[in-house]
Amino acid sequence: MSSFSFRQATVADIPRLYTHVQHAYRGAEAQKGWTSETHLLDGQRTDKRELQALIEADDAQLWLLERGEELLASMVVKRETAEVAHVGMIAVRPDLQQQGAGRALLEKAEQVAAAQGCKRLEMTVIGQREELIAWYERRGYTRTDEQRPFPYGDPRFGLPKRRDLYFVVLQKSVS
Repeated sequence: MSSFSFRQATVADIPRLYTHVQHAYRGAEAQKGWTSETHLLDGQRTDKRELQALIEADDAQLWLLERGEELLASMVVKRETAEVAHVGMIAVRPDLQQQGAGRALLEKAEQVAAAQGCKRLEMTVIGQREELIAWYERRGYTRTDEQRPFPYGDPRFGLPKRRDLYFVVLQKSVS
């Protein structure tokens, strides 16, 4: 990735950010990349209300990775406790995957968490996404023993195609 920059999202970014996240996670566009969830979930990944709430939250930052006016990738860094921040909704444009945007997002998330005084960055990944979990592990994240339930019955997070979905928790020290 050459000549890109980070900035925090604003409410004006919501329409294109919503489309970007949907394309990164679901539908035909997502299948162009290797991180698609289409084999596990249908429906949406987020909604515009959630994006607005994240942008306006005091404890969260929604970051955009751009080249000029072009949106390449995005993520949320949310402070959970004095020592822990959560990185999530990592979305890289499918046609740009495997070009360094994901690495750049993680490095930025680690910098943001450390600047907030956090000692650890956590994320949740659908347990059936072994190839994605392995990618994060190669970036220094480790699995914890914790598993969290998938939010079945809440269509804001998608429509599951199977009944055995769950999240694994990964973590990395950042201080």
